[in-house]
Amino acid sequence: MRNVTMILAGCAALVALSILFGSWFTVDQGERGVILRYGAISGTAEPGLGFKLPLIDSIVRVSVQSKAVVYEKMEAYSRDQQPAEIRLSVNYRIPADRVQEVYATYGGEDGLLSRLIERKVFEETKTVFGRFNAVTAIQERGRLNAEIASAIQQGVSGPVLIDSVQIENIDFSDAYEASIEQRMLAEVEVQRLRQNAEREKVQAEITVTQARAQADARRAEAQAQADAVRLAAQAESEAIRLRGEAEAEAIKARGDALKDNPGLVALTQAEKWDGQLPRTMLPGGAVPMLNLNPN
Repeated sequence: MRNVTMILAGCAALVALSILFGSWFTVDQGERGVILRYGAISGTAEPGLGFKLPLIDSIVRVSVQSKAVVYEKMEAYSRDQQPAEIRLSVNYRIPADRVQEVYATYGGEDGLLSRLIERKVFEETKTVFGRFNAVTAIQERGRLNAEIASAIQQGVSGPVLIDSVQIENIDFSDAYEASIEQRMLAEVEVQRLRQNAEREKVQAEITVTQARAQADARRAEAQAQADAVRLAAQAESEAIRLRGEAEAEAIKARGDALKDNPGLVALTQAEKWDGQLPRTMLPGGAVPMLNLNPN
């Protein structure tokens, strides 16, 4: 009988200890607790140590920290019907004041992800990606990322905040990627040819400008030479005119002198005579500079 009493006392002690230690709980700083009483939500618990009714209350912890979920190989089609696989990451967090709604509506964070976030992520990503051509999606990836992020943030309406969305990779088919590479190489070649054409055009313009400058210089030189010749001709003409006038004045002066002095010619001849008579004379000819007439 005594043994039975001891066993019952031990069981009672264990039950008491279980009830005592089951009355306390702790919630981490990055979590909030949803308090359930007989399965119904009766409140929320803040971080720290809390008390609950043993065997009656239970605590469901919900994280309120920022988290990231990555969606691999999301299949989508571009506007020009090119298939692609997209790798997308979504950063989200649950507001601390809405943990009760998360549990009541979705049963917890996992239900929130699968029933709300994931569904909207796939839906909005495919919709927005379908508005872009494959080439545009590659060349304007920043705009594509911004539009997908905006669509997801607006589409996810519930007890969760979408902080950011990031397209991490876009994979097209190997054949299409090869065609894109060839197209880009062709565009590079076209750009190179355009640059060469522009360079040749500029060089031609430089050559034309140099030729015009040389022609202008030659015309200026020819004009200068022509002006010099013209000035020289004018100077020569003026010199000839002055010499003619001087000679005319000299002749006039001589004529006036002869008119006034008839013997001046004979005097000039006598002054220039060397005293020698001509060795050969024609019969009846007069002796130069000698006037033998007595008068």
